[in-house]
Amino acid sequence: MVGIWEFVRHQFLMPYISMDMGNYLTPVLVFVFSIILLLPLFRIMERNQQELEQKRAATSAMEAREGLAKELHDGMAQSLFLLSVRIDRLEQNQKKGTVSAENVEQLKKTVHEVNRYVRQAIASLKVPVSGSADFSLERSVQEQLGRIAGEVMIDVALDWQLQEDALSSKEQAELLSCIREAIINVRKHTRAGRVVVTGAGDHQCWKVSVADNGAGIVHEDPFQVNGSYGLQIMRERAVSMGWKLALVSGPAGTTVEIAKGGTADEPLPGDDRR
Repeated sequence: MVGIWEFVRHQFLMPYISMDMGNYLTPVLVFVFSIILLLPLFRIMERNQQELEQKRAATSAMEAREGLAKELHDGMAQSLFLLSVRIDRLEQNQKKGTVSAENVEQLKKTVHEVNRYVRQAIASLKVPVSGSADFSLERSVQEQLGRIAGEVMIDVALDWQLQEDALSSKEQAELLSCIREAIINVRKHTRAGRVVVTGAGDHQCWKVSVADNGAGIVHEDPFQVNGSYGLQIMRERAVSMGWKLALVSGPAGTTVEIAKGGTADEPLPGDDRR
């Protein structure tokens, strides 16, 4: 632009514009020309920024919905399932005429637990796992197994050799949720009478498995069954943590394996990183 201006000024405008005036006009023309070019560019940048913010807001909303779905499933959905198991058991005892105060008390306890989960979800949309300094992964697994085994009437055995420092606090919370979901699914889908939970390894390589002696899952890909939100959430947890998840099922039973740094029996269905 400056070159064109100087050429026009020297060739055609010298009789009308003095040298000093031409020198003054040069920066003015540069400024005006820059404004003409930059204003559309700024509008484009502003529009792109707004679109980016909208995409970020949509992504944040989706992540919040997924997080809420996980918390609702881990807290209320599983507790409601256990509540239905207790009601079925109570109905069976009623038919036999053996309803006891203990059965009613257990039912009331489960109802109160569901109510607690609801209140916590409303307050913070998150059910805390543990915030104590003396948190022990093995003890937490034992407590989970003991509570679930008593509610769904399944014989549970634990062989835990996984080092305490093998997982971070976030990994421990996610692993506990996966183990709980795997045992709940035993009662829902396989109707097994015994479950064996094993864990071994260190911070570089570890594997946890939940094996039962049930009839197995008849679906070719259990993760794609309509309504199997628990399995889908378990898979999402494994993918987000960078773990490998395998589910092997047959007439001899079903085994769910979660591994880090090693190899599971099968790659995670739907995981494009395999």
